[in-house]
Amino acid sequence: DIGNDEQLYECPMCSLTCTNIQILEEHVDLHLEEDSFSEGGNVRDLELAQWLQTEENKRQRSEEEKREREEFKKLQRQYGLDNSGGYKQQFLKNMEREVDRGKMEPFEYHKRKADMMECLAFGIDDGKTKTSGVIEALCKYYQNENKDVRRVWLSTRVDHFHSSLGDRGWGCGYRNFQMLLSSLMQNSLYNDCLRDTTLIPSIPKIQSMIEDAWREGFDPHGASHFNNRLHGSKAWIGACEIYSLLTSLRIKCQIIDFHKPTGPMGTHPRLFEWILRYYSADNEGGAKVVCTSKPPIYLQHQGHSRTIVGIEEKKNKTLCLLLFDPGCPSQEMQKLLKQNGDGTSLKLLRKFVGSLKDKQYQIVTVDGVLSSEEKTARCHASRVLTSEKIP
Repeated sequence: DIGNDEQLYECPMCSLTCTNIQILEEHVDLHLEEDSFSEGGNVRDLELAQWLQTEENKRQRSEEEKREREEFKKLQRQYGLDNSGGYKQQFLKNMEREVDRGKMEPFEYHKRKADMMECLAFGIDDGKTKTSGVIEALCKYYQNENKDVRRVWLSTRVDHFHSSLGDRGWGCGYRNFQMLLSSLMQNSLYNDCLRDTTLIPSIPKIQSMIEDAWREGFDPHGASHFNNRLHGSKAWIGACEIYSLLTSLRIKCQIIDFHKPTGPMGTHPRLFEWILRYYSADNEGGAKVVCTSKPPIYLQHQGHSRTIVGIEEKKNKTLCLLLFDPGCPSQEMQKLLKQNGDGTSLKLLRKFVGSLKDKQYQIVTVDGVLSSEEKTARCHASRVLTSEKIP
């Protein structure tokens, strides 16, 4: 019996069917030996060689097409575009697994399901992955730190959100948007822009908000990549989607692209220098700890995104970013609220130049409010959405 996917090769001289090209070649060689003394043998040899080459080309093309299809399906799964469901479906599925493994009681499953359905109906985040007060705790810690930090600049207050059962593995972009939004919502400058956003939106709501931005005309090229739909999917988002969403809310922002390493060993010192200028501009006083009015910064690289909440300058002049990572659970973030003397829990946040070695980084920074006319102009410009590239 021959499997449905097995390729067959037919002998051009006697119609024998083989399942292997090498076996067919040996079989045909026997025909050639029999006909080697017959008239016109050389012509038949040439025809056969051409036919065998054609069959080999067909086989290679078929294998290449198969590899491409498998690779495409893999990418679809990786980026959440395989129609396998979204936040709600993943949340329920993961809770069912917890019940099956005995890690969750059935009554807790039903309670959490009811809570989730209520939050999704209202479009708000349940707040169960949120940690507040970290920036304030950091400010107190640095006031008393005397070992190796010369100066530190911190963003405005920002809550940390980490991935949950519903978005684990793909929700980092949405969680970082929640972090940024938590900061902007505490700044009266953005009250008018965010008058319809009084509570942190859930991930499905954020997906719908991005779709609304696309419908307004923002980033049509990016929208087409997602087939103009995010809601109900596990699609990853990046800097362009964050830019489109913020701009649609009339929040002034920009994408800056650090498109290649600028230091040895694939490092990006210019990224660190840019962040230092961002936080230290208008904050040039002599204070060791500077609690700025700057919002946090969205940081994107291949496969992940994080939120920059500050930067340290060591006494030896080296720089160290302070990052909120959506992959860090709240149990770990809570440790930052109870700083010990040696600051060991700060390892969760600190990233030195040698720690960031991805090929490319993008940041999204917020700086004020757009007028309706400026928003319209940016919408038209986003039809060819570009970022400022740092040479």
